[in-house]
Amino acid sequence: MNRLSTSWGGFTLARFPEDPRDTLRAWDAADEYLLRHLADEGVDLSGDVVVLGDRWGALTTSLAAHRPVQITDSFLGQEATRANLARNGLTGPDSGAVRLLSARDTPPARIDVLLVRVPKSLGLLEDQLHRLAPALHPGSVIVGTGMVSEIHTSTLRLFERIIGPTRTSLAVKKARLIFSTPDPAMERTAGPWPLRYALPGDVGVVSGRTVTNHSGVFCADRLDIGTRLFLRSLPERRGAERVVDLGCGNGVVGLAAALANPEASVTFVDESFSAVASAEATYRENIPATGLGGAEFLVGDGLSGLADGSADLVLNNPPFHSHRATTDTTARRMFTGARRVLRPGGELWVIGNRHLGYHVRLRRLFGSCEVMASDPKFVVLRAVAD
Repeated sequence: MNRLSTSWGGFTLARFPEDPRDTLRAWDAADEYLLRHLADEGVDLSGDVVVLGDRWGALTTSLAAHRPVQITDSFLGQEATRANLARNGLTGPDSGAVRLLSARDTPPARIDVLLVRVPKSLGLLEDQLHRLAPALHPGSVIVGTGMVSEIHTSTLRLFERIIGPTRTSLAVKKARLIFSTPDPAMERTAGPWPLRYALPGDVGVVSGRTVTNHSGVFCADRLDIGTRLFLRSLPERRGAERVVDLGCGNGVVGLAAALANPEASVTFVDESFSAVASAEATYRENIPATGLGGAEFLVGDGLSGLADGSADLVLNNPPFHSHRATTDTTARRMFTGARRVLRPGGELWVIGNRHLGYHVRLRRLFGSCEVMASDPKFVVLRAVAD
């Protein structure tokens, strides 16, 4: 936990969930640059302020006095914002109304100031700018921010195409600002999202099925090679059981489990609101209206919402990045959560890059770990709860 100093005061901030071993701060130089610009330029924040893509709530918390609306696709980012507002005394009846919306919620009808933390996914940025553009007016102020490595020519072209004339600032501490001016003559069009595509014919029970991908979902326009290996390697199981597609993305792995075992109930879990919406759309399109064993769709922090010993099979393709940082923190928490929710004899199946060495951590947690399939880049691992 660290303290961020701004023109609006000092704020104690942490990521979510808090981990004493995590040395990563809840903000970076891009957040500081944007906040400093707003103060130095005297940007009028008395109107309707929207903060898009605030990663851990640093921007929203710092500007809480101006009652911003935060829009994010990350459940963890949203929970971090709630926690940071609370620890800084910015919640309660006298704190003003900070609204927290997901990327799937209806956006505000009017935006006077739009602050954009540039996301890793260009598709997510494109979709959100299309959704927010109708709320902008000629006097709206739009300022984006990101590290130099996150802002590319394609990023600027996106602002130009959807918002209007766009320029960038000089780099400061490897961070940069984006300034975009709404063009009232620009024709507003709907964005291309969600995308849909048919799966190839060599991936088992889901071959040829159509998947739906909202913006920001990993490999939204194609099936990635790791998931392709995973789908070819999934266990053959029968009978009434609970399967969890952990970090479900567009839900194709959970869909395969449901089609392969019609008696199974499948729980789709992801921290991305768009991912869970994609998984539900994929499932509904491919499963008869009468259903099979049933399904539920949860946006949340890994398996924290599931009871101990409540699952028979957990299928997992864990991420190894947290925004720009490479870390195994998410994978570690997913594996620990799976160990908790699995019944005795329940199985965790994991797909991962060979170099990540997940087998070492799984052996420590479960006592054993077996390689079920592999190729030069990926490995499929199986661990059994005792």
